[in-house]
Formats: sequence, structure tokens, C-alpha cells
Amino acid sequence: MSPAPLGTDAFDELVLRPDFKTDMDIATLIGIIAGMGVIFGAILMGGSLDSFVDLPSVMVVFGGTAAATLIKFPMRDVVKSLKIGIGIAFKNPKEDPLSIYEKAIELAGIVRKNGLLGLESVEVENEIMARGIRMCVDGHSGEVIRSSISSEVEKSIQNDELGELMFRGIGDTAPAFGMIGTLVGLVQMLANLSDPDAIGPAMAIAMLTTFYGAVLANLIALPVADKLALKVDRLKNTKQLIIESVVQIQASQSPMVMKEILGPYLPGGIPADPEDGGA
Repeated sequence: MSPAPLGTDAFDELVLRPDFKTDMDIATLIGIIAGMGVIFGAILMGGSLDSFVDLPSVMVVFGGTAAATLIKFPMRDVVKSLKIGIGIAFKNPKEDPLSIYEKAIELAGIVRKNGLLGLESVEVENEIMARGIRMCVDGHSGEVIRSSISSEVEKSIQNDELGELMFRGIGDTAPAFGMIGTLVGLVQMLANLSDPDAIGPAMAIAMLTTFYGAVLANLIALPVADKLALKVDRLKNTKQLIIESVVQIQASQSPMVMKEILGPYLPGGIPADPEDGGA
């Protein structure tokens, strides 16, 4: 049966659902496009876009920010963290806490019926969880499994946090280079006070570096850093959910107890059981 067309209310309900999934984080893209649209709109309403374009100002802000970033971080980390940061900011995480929770409850039921060896033929999509399940089947203790998976998780989180540090560093540096460019422009303007007609245009160009630095920091770098911090925090919680799931499965915990143990790791708490009165 083909689905009915989505109206506005239905679309909002779908997109705002906690389990709605899409590879692209459209909020980041919409925010940047909307922010740039507001700025360009304000510029065009009050004058010409050409007056806000100045190559030396671009060089000072973007070139200076890039140079300072290279001083702060090793070259290897700069490339890696930019890639990771952009990937996290513009894409939704693959690990869905609810899916992992439901899979853990399912596996706990299998273990209660068939023992840990019953997991040999079970397919698990999440790589970390799959490795933990293999360790359970191989007979490793809960402490060994927790220690091994935790080390892998910590390394992954450190890489994700590096992206946040990178963008936050850019956000801190860009306004400073905007001010440096403004000071350079003011010095050049004051050196030519003998020509009153040149003071106005020179002052406008001097202010452009502050404008570029503020836009780069407050529209792109700092918001992206804040989003990365939020997503990394959620990733930490999800990975802790994976670790606890595997350890409890190794201990042959009952599905009912598993629900109580893993429920606090879910964003919305323990989901309602459809058998308890769902429509």
C-alpha cells in the first residue's frame, strides 16, 4: 500500500521524531545558509556587495587564522581533526541508542535461552558491540571485555574531541586577526591624513577585517564547535551504553533487568513496552 502524501503537520511530526534518521544533519546546513542569507540580505538592502569585498582583509583574517591553527596543532592533527569535525557536524551519528538498546535486549534473551554460544551466528551491525559479543563467545570475563572495549572507545572519543578543539580554536583566533587587520588599516589610514577624501574608504576597509573575523567565528567556527561538543557528549553516552550492554550480556543478565540497567542511557528513558497498552 502506497503511503499518503505528507502534509505540513505530518512532515513536522516525522522530522521531529526522536527516531527520525538521515545521514545529513540538515540543521547545520540550514543554519549556515540562513545566517549567510541574512548577512548578504542586509548588505544588499543597504548598499553594494562590492564594498564588502577586500582581498587584503581576507588574507589577514583567513590566512592569519590558518597560520595560528597550524601553530596550535600538529599538521597531522589539523587535517584529521578538520575531517572528523566536519563529518560529525554535518552528519548524524550512525550509532542509534534505541537500536543498540533493543539489540542488547534481544541478545540477552538469546543468552538466557541458549547460553553465550548461542550468539555465534548472530549478526550485529555496530562494530564495537560486535567485537564485544565475539569476546563474550570466546569466553572472556566481563572485566577483560570492559577494559578492552573502553580503551577503543576512549581513543575514538579523543579523536572526536580533537575536531571540537580545532573549531573552537578557529573561533577564538578569527576575531583577534580581524582586530589585527583593523589596526593595520587604521595605521595606514592615519599615515595618509593629508588626503581627507581617502579617510572614509580606508576606514571602511579597515573595519572589514573585524567583520570577516566576527562572521567566521560566530556564524561558523564557534557554532560548529558547540554542536561538536553536544554530539561528542551524546556519542560518549552511546558508547557507554554499548559497553554496559556487552558486559551485562556476558553476565547472562535477564532481559527485564537489562531494561532497567540500560534505560538511563537512552535520551528519552526506558521506552514504553507496546504490549503494555499500545494502540
